[in-house]
Amino acid sequence: MQSTTLKLPTAFAEREAQLLATFAMHSSQTAGRRHPEPPHPYRGPFQRDRDRVVHSAAYRRLSAKTQVFTGEMGDYHRTRLTHTHEVASVARTLGRSLALNEDLIETLALIHDLGHPPFGHAGEDVLDDCLKSVGGFCHNAQALRIVELLETRYPEFPGLNLSLEVLAGQQYRARKSLPSSRAGEGQEARCCLLEVQIVEAADSVAYDTHDADDALELNLLVLEELLETPLWAEAARRVGARYTNLDHGELRRAVLHELIEWQVSDLIEQAIVRIAAKPLSLSAAGKVGSENRDDVLIRPSDELAEQKTQLETFLFSRVYRHPDVLSHRAHAQDALRELFARFIRRPDLMPENFLRRIASEGLERSVCDYLAGMTDRFAHQVAVSS
Repeated sequence: MQSTTLKLPTAFAEREAQLLATFAMHSSQTAGRRHPEPPHPYRGPFQRDRDRVVHSAAYRRLSAKTQVFTGEMGDYHRTRLTHTHEVASVARTLGRSLALNEDLIETLALIHDLGHPPFGHAGEDVLDDCLKSVGGFCHNAQALRIVELLETRYPEFPGLNLSLEVLAGQQYRARKSLPSSRAGEGQEARCCLLEVQIVEAADSVAYDTHDADDALELNLLVLEELLETPLWAEAARRVGARYTNLDHGELRRAVLHELIEWQVSDLIEQAIVRIAAKPLSLSAAGKVGSENRDDVLIRPSDELAEQKTQLETFLFSRVYRHPDVLSHRAHAQDALRELFARFIRRPDLMPENFLRRIASEGLERSVCDYLAGMTDRFAHQVAVSS
């Protein structure tokens, strides 16, 4: 990676020196960008990254992409965009509590699901199968393609030209999500920056809590079933120690609030203990590609981690494999698979910018890039068109 030395205004660097821990990623220590740019007069590098993501087309499209449940099932439940907002909210809380770089954390949170295709993981599975001869499809890797290649918002460079620390954080997610046989020799996931670890933990907090909430709203579950899981039972016990005579809806909302508060508090407490036991310094930790800090320090206590695993097993069996969910999933997958076959046969039906990439990226990957960028609604519209 090409790097450049970045000189920030003195006041900005001094502010971070006062607010951030020594083991945080300070903006003044960034390795720069692949395509060097002069520093901004009043925004730090990670703040600029965050703004570039928010103003991207791919980010806006998340509002019409499936998180777990498709739009056909209602309009209460999370979309990929609202999930992203919730992850960013939890991550910023964790980062501020540990005096880490919130701008970097928020950027990482905002791009963490940027590469999801329409129909969520159902769509991802289809594209992965369609591309198995050319390396498969992974939404975490697709997010990197978006910010490095597919977004075309600046005349000076392809993509968004994000800071190397942001790219490295998303690369960690991409390697971590692939089986070892596809990760590549010497490409094992190394989680160096605590800011990256924060986003991983926040994502887990969000989906473990909100997938259950959405399932309750869609009547795929009843509250009593969730209260039989150890995590929800303990959260309900804590709520019961503070409140009495809550009606069904009040109890549900109170338990959801307690689940967030409990998980976040546990992460902070555990992180403080682990960081204190393993002193960290910026010089050892703040460089892209550093192999110090391999241990994941931002993780729940063993007891809470076990309860989260039990909940995830329950959700997989009772929610993600629910007949109604599987029915919608199968319909969406059939539509996406037919679209892939159609554009392989007739690539000329794609927009010009995707046609131009076939020479360098290959036909299958170019078709996948086009499909992955679609919203659920647009994919359905194209599927039914002649």
